[in-house]
Amino acid sequence: MDIKRRARNLYQRYRTSCPFTIAKKLGITIMYLDLPDGVKGYQDKVLRRKIIVINQNIPEEEQRFVCAHELAHFRLHKDFSHYFITRHTRFPLGLYENQADEFATYLLTASEERGIDEPTEWFLARCGIPTEMSRHVM
Repeated sequence: MDIKRRARNLYQRYRTSCPFTIAKKLGITIMYLDLPDGVKGYQDKVLRRKIIVINQNIPEEEQRFVCAHELAHFRLHKDFSHYFITRHTRFPLGLYENQADEFATYLLTASEERGIDEPTEWFLARCGIPTEMSRHVM
């Protein structure tokens, strides 16, 4: 699966790297709720309607990354749910989370050019991406 290409294709199709705009164009409802500590967001399908739920207590910049991450699950992992994977398989959930992080990183950097000598941390900060995602920047 070429995650970078899929993120760039989504950016090119909608001419934006804003996950909120893309979700809206895809008919995905975004809700902000008071979620427990440690839960930044999740995605679900209810009566065939796609929903992204974001913790209203995290900073706006982080909400943007969470939205892109959850959007990635819809684009990359259509037939899997977190509940099913953890309860009925031995498949490592971390793989899906890493793929969603990678997709979110590529999507949010799709509209930005990295400076020749710009440190990765600065580039990620400028794009609103947590610095621990530096493993996905090439």
